Amino acid sequence: MSDRLPGIVRNGKTLCVTGDVDADTVLALRKQGEQEIRQADGTLEVDLSGLGTAHSVVLSMLLCWQRLALSRHCHLSFTGASERLRSLAALSNLQDQIPGFAEHS
Repeated sequence: MSDRLPGIVRNGKTLCVTGDVDADTVLALRKQGEQEIRQADGTLEVDLSGLGTAHSVVLSMLLCWQRLALSRHCHLSFTGASERLRSLAALSNLQDQIPGFAEHS
């Protein structure tokens, strides 16, 4: 179980994602992010610097958010990803699918 429950705080056009995400907590966080994306107009930055974990379920969640944003003509950019999370994306050949990850490859 996670020590820090994950959450999202919206600050203008930035979503700050925090906490420890795992298989037990990712669904609630994904839904929270989807709600924010549905309310967005144009562009959102997703700040991942507050994440305490780098897990494959995080990548899955980010891809879901990206697909939803594209379907709603909203541009997402991801910043603050840990080196470990970026490495996991690269190992999974997903760095080009998550805006902001490829620049660090």
